[in-house]
Amino acid sequence: MTGISNLSLLTMILFVMIPVSLSYLFSLGIGKSAIWSSFRGVIQLFFIGYILTFLFSMPDWQGIGLWIAIMLVIAAKQAGKRGKGIPHAFMLSLGSLILIEVFVLSLWILFDIIPFQSEQVIPMSGMIIGNSMVASGLAFERMKNEFHDSRGKILAALSLGANPAQASQMIIRKTIRAAMIPNVDGLKTIGLVQLPGMMTGLILGGASPIEAIRYQIVISISIFSSVSICAMIISLVTYRFFYNQNMQLISNEGGN
Repeated sequence: MTGISNLSLLTMILFVMIPVSLSYLFSLGIGKSAIWSSFRGVIQLFFIGYILTFLFSMPDWQGIGLWIAIMLVIAAKQAGKRGKGIPHAFMLSLGSLILIEVFVLSLWILFDIIPFQSEQVIPMSGMIIGNSMVASGLAFERMKNEFHDSRGKILAALSLGANPAQASQMIIRKTIRAAMIPNVDGLKTIGLVQLPGMMTGLILGGASPIEAIRYQIVISISIFSSVSICAMIISLVTYRFFYNQNMQLISNEGGN
């Protein structure tokens, strides 16, 4: 693989200056934010690069255990912010993410899909945890919005004798569906509209397209399954927090 020199990398500043210039031209007010975000992103990536180099030099079980634990906590904290106002949002996110990571990693290792090596487990687990984090956050926000917007329908269902589980069925279905649709659409157009990131990275790294496709299939299907399970767990556990002990609907202020 041909490396990118530092000088060549510096030319990327030109790409940053285009949106910054447009921001000033049209008074968008995001020029400083664009510069800071780009600078921060570069620093973060170099930092992660050195961290990964260090982790890959450690015994596999130590490097994998340490970094996955860090990723899980950060992801759960970020997803939990979307569940502000919902009891135990952080612990619920953390529990669902741990469950999914253990499930997916066990299948990968059990069926000899990938070896238990830091170079393979850490990047692929990062994709699973990252996508599950987004699904968790969206599920929290969707549940809050749906319970807020559908309050009248839920009260009507309760008044007709439905219990909280029955009255919340429609909202749970909508939440799970909303989490799955982007991945379903993504699988329909995968490789046709754009080459997926993992496949592109492997090809750039020198792997054959067929070998890259095999890995892409593994990660795409794993992400699809993880996101679906995550949204399902969050929805099925969270709806209970919108009712009190007397099965009465609690008022909420909707999403952020």
